[in-house]
Amino acid sequence: MATRSEAIPEKVLKYEALLNETLRGDLLKLTKLRDKCYEEISQYLQLQIIIERREVDGTKPLKAQVDLGCDFYAQAIVEDPSKIFVCVGYGFYVEFTDKEALAFIKKKTERITATAEKLTIEMASVRAQIRLVLEGLKELQGLSE
Repeated sequence: MATRSEAIPEKVLKYEALLNETLRGDLLKLTKLRDKCYEEISQYLQLQIIIERREVDGTKPLKAQVDLGCDFYAQAIVEDPSKIFVCVGYGFYVEFTDKEALAFIKKKTERITATAEKLTIEMASVRAQIRLVLEGLKELQGLSE
């Protein structure tokens, strides 16, 4: 049977594995998910600004650059910009009027913001767990501040 002094290095290794393999990985995943949410919000807000500017300019033709794929862009002119296609998720696009698009963007950004806030709370929880494990490691190894 292992004595108390022999069991401490085993506990240290288990805590370090938990810290490095699980907690830090979880924190990284949560950070990437939250960043993706913020990026999506940014794209919807850019679209909102474009729509609002178009409402001021009237219905004159719209010039835009269109991504053809692999970062190849082409100049495009939209003769009738009264309708717009908006990605609603899962690769589906819906044709909206400007007012409908603005209402959708508002609801969508609110939902994504709520998701980002939940992820931020989860990240804080994981950070607290990391701090707890680090304090436990310090105590097991007899280290001081």
